[in-house]
Amino acid sequence: MTLMKPHLLTEAGLDKLTRELEHLRTEGREKVADRLHRAFQDGQDDDFVENAELEAARNEQAFLEGRIQELEDILKNYQIIDDNGGSPDVVNVGDWITVSEEGYDDEERYHLVGAAEADPAAGRISNESPLGVALLGKKVGEVVRVNAPNGVLEFRVVKIG
Repeated sequence: MTLMKPHLLTEAGLDKLTRELEHLRTEGREKVADRLHRAFQDGQDDDFVENAELEAARNEQAFLEGRIQELEDILKNYQIIDDNGGSPDVVNVGDWITVSEEGYDDEERYHLVGAAEADPAAGRISNESPLGVALLGKKVGEVVRVNAPNGVLEFRVVKIG
């Protein structure tokens, strides 16, 4: 049996995933059970062989149980990353990094986190994403190249922290 590498989580990410799991195990399951019960009862009154609402409720249940399993797997094998645990001179998982795309003045600030916590819209990028991989170990002033769907993009590390 090969050992899976741990999921990298911040303290805040661990708390968020733990709360989500608890919510899904309680209210989430109750809501789906109620929906399944209502759909099954409604299906008793219909002559239809297939009940669309029952099918939708079963799909919702399958999705919910899949997410619960995913969260349980993450929470069984995680490693806490410190927001300032590594060298302050190079980019590490857990760091906030400010970058600017070469040729543009705008700066963007990202929190480099493990894949389980990634939320690009909220500025949380995965250490396994193309930009995250490129940034790891870089110093302020260095330029990284990232393959993107519309070509290669270059970003300069402006600030760590």
